[in-house]
Amino acid sequence: MTSSLGAARFRWFTLAIFVLSSSINYLDRQSLATLAPVLRAEFHLSNAQYGLILTAFSVAYAASAPFAGLLIDRIGLNRAITMAVAVWSCAGIATGFTRGLGGLLGCRAALGLSEAAGIPGAAKAIHQYLQPAERALGNALNQAGVSLGLMLAPPLATWIAVTYGWRQAFVVTGILGLLWIPLWLRTARGGRLACPTQTGRPGLPSLAEDATPRARETLRDRRLWAFVAANALSMIGYSLWTNWTTLYLVEEHRLTLIEAAWYAWIPPLAATLGGFAGGWLSLRWIGRGVAAPLARFRACLAGAALALVTLAIPAAPSAAWASAGISLSIFAVAAFSVNMYTLPLDVFGGARAAFAVSILVASYGAVQAIVSPVFGKVIDVYGYTPVIAFSAFMPFAACAALWGSKSVR
Repeated sequence: MTSSLGAARFRWFTLAIFVLSSSINYLDRQSLATLAPVLRAEFHLSNAQYGLILTAFSVAYAASAPFAGLLIDRIGLNRAITMAVAVWSCAGIATGFTRGLGGLLGCRAALGLSEAAGIPGAAKAIHQYLQPAERALGNALNQAGVSLGLMLAPPLATWIAVTYGWRQAFVVTGILGLLWIPLWLRTARGGRLACPTQTGRPGLPSLAEDATPRARETLRDRRLWAFVAANALSMIGYSLWTNWTTLYLVEEHRLTLIEAAWYAWIPPLAATLGGFAGGWLSLRWIGRGVAAPLARFRACLAGAALALVTLAIPAAPSAAWASAGISLSIFAVAAFSVNMYTLPLDVFGGARAAFAVSILVASYGAVQAIVSPVFGKVIDVYGYTPVIAFSAFMPFAACAALWGSKSVR
């Protein structure tokens, strides 16, 4: 019993070290959103041009995600994630040396190309190190890692920018990724023995999983495309608040960059809590005998209902109330998301876990590529209210896509 408990703890510890890569992933990408007011002023960018920079990242992210998933499944988690973290860290560092819109577009595209491996890699790690009932909580832990990056970006990037200049903020966050690589490789060597689904080389699936459908068969499965549609719709609100919160607080509530940083870290903390709440809900229903896909759907539906609070954000009388509304909104989306990203693990198994989740990652990148410039243009002309109202209803549309496909019944 003691040995089993120790192995379980070490599996979670190993996963926690891996999840630090998610923190660094989002710290790198969120530094741009945090420093957007500074970059817009220096390079004379409109909101529409800022949306174009987001699109450059998102197109590369969406296009490369399926290949990243295939690579992880083919060559193993450790080798694939090491390459990905090295490339995205260098792309982040290069952002600090840009001289205009063209350089920002190129660096963000390179960042999106490599960071697309982050979430599929986490899915692979969750499937390898956790038991089936634990996996939504594993995704909640990964959401906590994501949120940690989102939380650190406003105070860290702002402090570095104010003290040493905005370029150094990108250099420092890039270096953190390079430092993570040897930490993970050392931890993974010990974690391999505690991994319940791994019998061969580190990062490779066990022989028992060879019967899992191949990638092309997965692509033919209608359930996957229901997941893709649902994920794309549900992540519109997530894309809004991870990319536009600082600008919203600065432009709508007339805060300085430093003042906005005091509020911008709170929504990511709420996302962490939402992720664990969503994981706990589905775990509780599974413990009561509900089938895993249906339990995930119920948690998603609860998140969609809570997301309607987003409608009240434009009426917030102060930055503090706006931050509270944004926090509840992203709490709801995170509760939805951890279950959404667990559904492919329930349905498609481990040998293609990274590939199946990578298609969801691609759907997020694609929808962000589409909505970001549209949001920018709408905000330039009409303000934030229309895009906020639109995002409030998208989780319910996502639930309809899931239920209509019969993939969760």
